[in-house]
Amino acid sequence: MILSKSFIFKQKLYFSIVAVVFLFACSAPEKTENKVDFTKYVNPFVGAAEFGHCFPGACVPFGLIQAGPETGNCSWAYCSGYQYEDSIINGFSQTRLNGTGCMDLGDILMLPFSGETVMKKYGSHYNKSTEQATPGYYSVELTDFGVKAEMTASEHTAIHRYIFQGSEKPRLLIDFQSALTGSEKQLHEHVLNANVNIENETTVSGFSTTKVWLERTYYYVIEFSKPFVAKTELAKQDDAEKAPRYVFGFDLKPGEDLMVKVAISSTGVDGAKKDLQTEIPDWGFDAVREKAKDKWNNYLSRVQVDGTEEQKHIFYTSMYHLFIQPNNIADVNEDPFYSTLSIWDTYRAAHPLYTILAPERVDGFVNSMLRQNDEQGFLPIWALWGKETYCMIGNHSVPIIVDAYLKGFRGFDAEGAYQAVKTSLTVNHLNSEWDVYDKYGYYPFDLIKTESVSKTLESVYDDYCAAQFAKALGKNDDYKYFTNRSNFYKNLFDSRIKLMRGKDSKGNWRTPFNSFELSHASTSGGDYTEGNAWQYTWHVQHDVPGLIDLMGGPDYFTTKLDSLFELSGKQKGSGFVLDVTGLIGQYAHGNEPSHHVSYLYTLAGKPWKTQKLVREICKTKYQDKINGLCGNDDCGQMSAWYIFTCLGFYPVNPCGGDYVIGAPQLPKAVVHLAGGKTLTVIANNLSEENKYVSSVKLNGQQIKSAQINHKDLMQGGTLEFEMTDKPVNFTEK
Repeated sequence: MILSKSFIFKQKLYFSIVAVVFLFACSAPEKTENKVDFTKYVNPFVGAAEFGHCFPGACVPFGLIQAGPETGNCSWAYCSGYQYEDSIINGFSQTRLNGTGCMDLGDILMLPFSGETVMKKYGSHYNKSTEQATPGYYSVELTDFGVKAEMTASEHTAIHRYIFQGSEKPRLLIDFQSALTGSEKQLHEHVLNANVNIENETTVSGFSTTKVWLERTYYYVIEFSKPFVAKTELAKQDDAEKAPRYVFGFDLKPGEDLMVKVAISSTGVDGAKKDLQTEIPDWGFDAVREKAKDKWNNYLSRVQVDGTEEQKHIFYTSMYHLFIQPNNIADVNEDPFYSTLSIWDTYRAAHPLYTILAPERVDGFVNSMLRQNDEQGFLPIWALWGKETYCMIGNHSVPIIVDAYLKGFRGFDAEGAYQAVKTSLTVNHLNSEWDVYDKYGYYPFDLIKTESVSKTLESVYDDYCAAQFAKALGKNDDYKYFTNRSNFYKNLFDSRIKLMRGKDSKGNWRTPFNSFELSHASTSGGDYTEGNAWQYTWHVQHDVPGLIDLMGGPDYFTTKLDSLFELSGKQKGSGFVLDVTGLIGQYAHGNEPSHHVSYLYTLAGKPWKTQKLVREICKTKYQDKINGLCGNDDCGQMSAWYIFTCLGFYPVNPCGGDYVIGAPQLPKAVVHLAGGKTLTVIANNLSEENKYVSSVKLNGQQIKSAQINHKDLMQGGTLEFEMTDKPVNFTEK
C-alpha cells in the first residue's frame, strides 16, 4: 500500500495519543475474578434466516476473517452465504458480510469429503442437531461423508479441524473460483486474475483479483497439518473461469483429524504469512478457540444487564452483531485500516455506540476514513476492502468524524479531517452533484433521476454536521454556508399535504404523486431511497423543532406521526422493496431511515408515545429465534438501535452527543466506561404494564429535559428511571 504524507502524519499523531487513550479506554478487563462467560447468551444463528442476512461463522471482534458455512449462492437471499433452513452445506469460506443487502466476499471455499475425487456436484447434507455456533467457533457434522468440521479464528487467520470418521480416502476441495455473487454468470466471471502457488505438500499461497461489488485483490496462505499425498485440478465449469479448483488427498486413519490454517491479507502473500505466523504459529486449535472466546467476552462484558434469559440472549446477540465490524484489513505489523463501513446505516446509532462501548477504536475508524479520502478524493460512502462501492447516498462519514471530534476524540488531524469533510460536501463525485444542489437548494427530480428527495434530506444532515465542525474550529464563513444548506429540507416540504415531495428544476411538485409508492434506485426508481414519502418525511434528524414548525406545531406534528404508525402497511400500487420490512403501519423498522422516528414524539412533548412504541418494537421486531430480526442487521445498526433503546436513550441526532430519553427495557444495566468509570441504568418498577417513565434522575438530580448529553453520561454514576403504568410527561414534573 502506498501511504500519503498526510496519512503518515495522521498516523503519527494517532499513535502518540492512542497509547495514552488506550490505558483509560479499555472498558472491561479480559481477565477478572469470578469471570462471567457472556458468550453463552449469544446465538449467532439469530438473523441467519429470511432477510436478516447474518452468518453463524467463526470470527473475533473487528477481525478480517469470518470462517463459516455456505448453504447457497447467486441470489439476494445469500448475501451472507447462509440460510438456516437449507439442508446442504456447499463448503466453508473465510470471509463474509454481516447483515447486508449486497453480495461479495465468500473467499476460498473449502469442503472436506471422502471417496471419489470427481463428483457431479460438491456439497453435503448435514446433521442439524450437531450444528453449533458460539462467538469465535462453529462446528457441524457433514453426514454424506462422516466428517466433523470445526473452525475458529483470530483477526486474520482461520483454523479448521476436520475429523474423518469413515474408511474412505479423506480429501479436501479448495475452490478458488468461488465467491458470493449475484448470479451464476457472475460466479464464473468475477475472477479477473488469479495465481495459485503450491509451495510444497503442506503449503499453498497465492492471490485473486475479483469484481463482484467492487474490484479488489486478496492474498492468502494455506497450511495443512499433514502433507497431501495426491492433488487433482478439476475441470473448469465455464470457459470464463480464471481460478482453479483443487482436490487434495490425505493419508489419514479413521477418526484422525486434518487441520487447515488460512490467513488472508489485503497487502500481499508476505503479509498473509506474517499474519499467520504471528497469530496462529502452531496447531493448537482449542487454544485459538479459547482466545477468541476471551476476546468476545472482553467486548460483551462492557455492558452487564439484568433481565430474563430471553432478554439477555437478545441483548448480547445484539452486542455480538455490533462488534463483528468494521473489519481491520491491515496486517498485524501495520497501522489499523478499518473497512466494511456500512455508513449509510451505521452513522445513525452503531458509531455513536462505539464511542461509548469501544472508544479505543474510534480514532482508528476516523483515520481509516481519512486514509480512504486521501486515496480517492472524498470520504467513504460505503467502504469495502478499503475501496468505495458507491452504494447508498449521502456522505455519512461526515457525522461520524464530527461526532468523534465533538465528543473529545483527538487521535486524528482535526484540520485535515475538516478539509476532507468540506471537500466531500463541495466537490462533485458520484451521487453528490453539489453544483445542482447549491443552485436549486434541493435535488430536482428532472435533473437527478432517482432518489432526489432522499438525497436532499440525507445531504442536509451532513451539512449540519459540517457546520458544527466549522463552528468548533472557528471557521465562521463555512459555518454560515453549511448552516444555510442544512435548511434545504424545507424546500421539499409540501405544506398542503405535509409530506416531503419531489420537485423539478422549475419548482413544480411531482405530479401525479403517490405518497405510498416505494422507491429503489436500482429497481423501481423514484424519489426516495428504499422507502416512500411517509417514511422519509421525518428524516430531519438535526432540526426536529424546525420540522414541527413546518407541520404546524406539536399537536399537528404528533397527529401526522400517529398516521404513520396507523396507516395500512400495504397499499395498492405501492410497489415492493425488499429492504422495507418490519412494518408498523407505514413505519419500517427493518430499514434504517425509520430508526429515529419513534423518538420524535418525545421531542414533540409527548414522551409516553415514544415509550409505548419502543416497547412494541423491542417485543415484536427483536426476538430470540433464528428469524428474530425484522430486517437486515446492516453491519450492526439494527442491533445498535436495540442496545441504545434497552438503555433508555437514543441518538436521534447522532452527531455531538445529545441523546433523546426513551424508556429502558431492562431492570438494570451497568455500562463500563473509559477511565474505569461505570454508568448504572436502573428502571425501578419495570414490568409488562409499567412501560412508561414518570421521572428520570442522573446522580440524584431530576432531569426535566427530553434529552441527556454524552458528556454527562460519560462521567458515570446512576441514571435512574421510575416506571409506571400510566402515560405521563416526565419533562413537566
